Amino acid sequence: MLGRMSDLARPHFMNFRVPSRAELIADGVVHAVGILIAIAVGAALLALSAGRTGTGEYVSLIFYLASLLTVLGVSCAYNLWPHSPVKWVLRRADHAGIYLLIAGTYTPFLMNVSDPLVSGTMMGIVWGGAAIGMAVKLFLPGRFDGLAIVFYLAIGWSGAIMLRSLADILPTTTIWLIAAGGAAYSCGVIFFVWRNLRFQSAVWHAFVVTGATLHLAAMTDFMVVTRF
Repeated sequence: MLGRMSDLARPHFMNFRVPSRAELIADGVVHAVGILIAIAVGAALLALSAGRTGTGEYVSLIFYLASLLTVLGVSCAYNLWPHSPVKWVLRRADHAGIYLLIAGTYTPFLMNVSDPLVSGTMMGIVWGGAAIGMAVKLFLPGRFDGLAIVFYLAIGWSGAIMLRSLADILPTTTIWLIAAGGAAYSCGVIFFVWRNLRFQSAVWHAFVVTGATLHLAAMTDFMVVTRF
C-alpha cells in the first residue's frame, strides 16, 4: 500500500519546487493568523448569535465554523509537512476541504431564503457540486486539477444566479462583504497556479485568510449586527 502510494506521490513532488525555510515560516505564520481569527471571531459569533438565530441557523453556523477551522488546519498540515507519501494524502484532504468550505459558507445564508424551491435548488447545486468535487479529489488524486480550479470558482460564484432572492433577505453590507470575500478567493487563484513564484504558498494563503475573514464578517453582520 505504501509502495503504491509512494509511486503516486512521486510525480507531484518532482513537479513542484521545494519551499525554503523562510517560505515555510511565512506560510505557517499566515495559517496561524487565519486559525486565530477563525477561533476568536467564530467564538464571538456563536456567543452573540445564540438566541438571535433559529435552531437550524445556529447548527449551520456551527458547521460553517467547523468546516473553516478544518480547512485551515488541514491546509496548514499539508503545506508544512515534509515531502513524503503522507503529504500526498494530506493534499487530497486539503483540496477536498475547499469544496466543503464553499458549501458550508453558503448554507447559513441559504437557510434564510423564504422560497423553499429556490433555497432547495441552490442547496442541491452547491452541495451536489461539492460532493462531486470532494469525491474526485479523494478518490482520483492528481487528476483534473486544472478543471478543479474552474469547478471551485463555478460553485463559489453560483450564488450569483439567485442574487435577487438573496438581496431580499441580506443587508447590503452583508452582500458586499460576501462579494469581497469571493473576489479575494478568486484573485488568489492567480497565485495558487503560479507555482514558481517565491513565497507563492504564503501569498495564496494570505488571499484565502482575507476571503475567509470577509465571509466571517458577512456572517457576523447578518447573524448578529442586523438582529440587535
